[in-house]
Amino acid sequence: MTDNEFIWRIAGGSGDGIASTSQNFAKALMRSGLDVFTHRHYPSRIRGGHTYTEVRAAAEPVKSRGDGYNFLLALGDSFARNPQEDAYYGNEEIKPLSENLDELREGGVIVYDSGLLDASEIEDFDARVEENNWHVYDIDLRNMARDVGREVMRNTAGVGVTCALAGIDLHWIEELMSDAMPEKILEPNLEILNKAHDMVVEEYDVDANDVTVPEGSHDEEQVLMSGSDAIAYGSLDEGCRFIAGYPMTPWTEVFTIMCQNLPEVGGISEQVEDEIAAAALAVGASHAGAKAMSGSSGGGFALMSEPLGLAEMTETPVVLIEAMRAGPSTGMPTKPEQADLEHVLYTSQGDSQRVVFAPGTVEEAYTQTRRAFQIAYEYQIPAIVLYDQKLGGELVSLPASHFDEEPNPSLGSTLTEAELEEAPHDDSGKYSRFQHDVEDGVSPRSIPGQKGGRFLATGNEHTPEGHIAETTSNRVAQMDRRTEKLEAISADLAAQDETHQTHYGPDEATYGLMTFGSQQGTVEEAVDMLNEQGHSVKALGVSDMAPYPVDEVSEFIESVDEVLVVEMNASAQFRGLTQKELGKYGEKLSSLLKYNGNPFEPLDIVEGFKSTIIEGGELSSNKTKFVPAAGD
Repeated sequence: MTDNEFIWRIAGGSGDGIASTSQNFAKALMRSGLDVFTHRHYPSRIRGGHTYTEVRAAAEPVKSRGDGYNFLLALGDSFARNPQEDAYYGNEEIKPLSENLDELREGGVIVYDSGLLDASEIEDFDARVEENNWHVYDIDLRNMARDVGREVMRNTAGVGVTCALAGIDLHWIEELMSDAMPEKILEPNLEILNKAHDMVVEEYDVDANDVTVPEGSHDEEQVLMSGSDAIAYGSLDEGCRFIAGYPMTPWTEVFTIMCQNLPEVGGISEQVEDEIAAAALAVGASHAGAKAMSGSSGGGFALMSEPLGLAEMTETPVVLIEAMRAGPSTGMPTKPEQADLEHVLYTSQGDSQRVVFAPGTVEEAYTQTRRAFQIAYEYQIPAIVLYDQKLGGELVSLPASHFDEEPNPSLGSTLTEAELEEAPHDDSGKYSRFQHDVEDGVSPRSIPGQKGGRFLATGNEHTPEGHIAETTSNRVAQMDRRTEKLEAISADLAAQDETHQTHYGPDEATYGLMTFGSQQGTVEEAVDMLNEQGHSVKALGVSDMAPYPVDEVSEFIESVDEVLVVEMNASAQFRGLTQKELGKYGEKLSSLLKYNGNPFEPLDIVEGFKSTIIEGGELSSNKTKFVPAAGD
């Protein structure tokens, strides 16, 4: 093992405090000067079922979960449905140990709670330990915690053991606990932390393993944030003051953060009966003059199709969030997938007009959510932020300065009452809200209650004042004007100082990797590994799904011999969108797909690229699927 990175996996059952313990541990490592990245794996159950979180820490920035891990803290599943081996789902109690061995690196460390787990129940455990030179510590964390106070504190005991074996200064853990815990539970947790740590130091050779935590430092203040945090805080900073929603994993995290913070800025949150009502309320709030949003996941977003179409026809700005998960139907609610791209692009009625961004990092989730609000309210069009459980749930350490941006309460292309006096009206005094001949297709809107701002808003095709109309000339004029917005938005995005697309690697590379959304960091690490091995590779992460950045993507594809498109779905939806929008390059684009419920690791991409693009052979693993280029 080397000490350039430390990847800690804590495993237990849902309800065992795995998420909170790992989050606090990650934050402590960040405060110690390290860059951290976390990865969550959990079942769609409230209590029980194998769950784990990885915390990857290094002195240099880390962009993905890494390949495998080197330290396992297995607590056991204290809420297992049935501990019997012949039960339908097997012996769930021991799965936090038995199901985490395949990815543990050679020379790694295993700490397991012998108060709940018995390694002798795992077939060939001792043989695998010897073969992989693992260092195993069976410690009765459960009874150690009971002696001090409550059994739940075995998590803290496990952290204490980890610190002793990996050389982590307890100061960082104690400081974090002091900040986060009320006095009543702080003292017993500090006691069990130190007791477990000191016991290991006294009774074991802590230098016997080579797994240590590197040393690092930060030049500026860091924050630990997820994509869900970034989307919520970006919305708040951009002036969003209304949200309506219905809980659905993994969108619920954004909804919860917004509900917690909106009252502090004078905003309103509403949990309603279903997603149709949620999206409709957001459209209504925006019509009334608020910056508004809603969102959901998968099947919940499908219910938003009708109010989404209403927003497009009435030209009411609104931002919708779609958190992808493995489908179809209920699918695997807590597992990541990128298979809702076509759903989000096309769900609605008729020829629809919308903007879709798919941020690839936590930083992009913040900036592109803000940009979604800006475009929605300037161009009076729905804007959708598309992400997945991976980006939404992973925590990353980032400079706090990235989020130190000025708020923006502007409602975009909205007229004042003074401007309305000069605006066109019909004979009855109705404002011509949907004028035919306007710049960039944007006819400025009024807000209900403004003097001179009265107009009709209907889901039917309509005249400039909003009256229902089915004449051919009006239909063509209105449709052309609404479509013109997309051309203006495309030009607007292209004119920005910084593109939403992320270029990575040597400019003159021979081969290219392309991806969208949450796989961006993993692809970048794969590019580094491939170039270190002597291959010539660069990458492009695309965030603008609609309107699509045709020129920028075309230039990238033309600059290389072949492109491997990396995405988490079974139908190559992003590759299909690229070929549809570009109308060529089909002979250059092949796909590397993964849809087993786990995100890509860098080695998945490295091995997939080498096996197929370089060697022209078959994939060596069944975790991913290769689809060759097929022409235009």
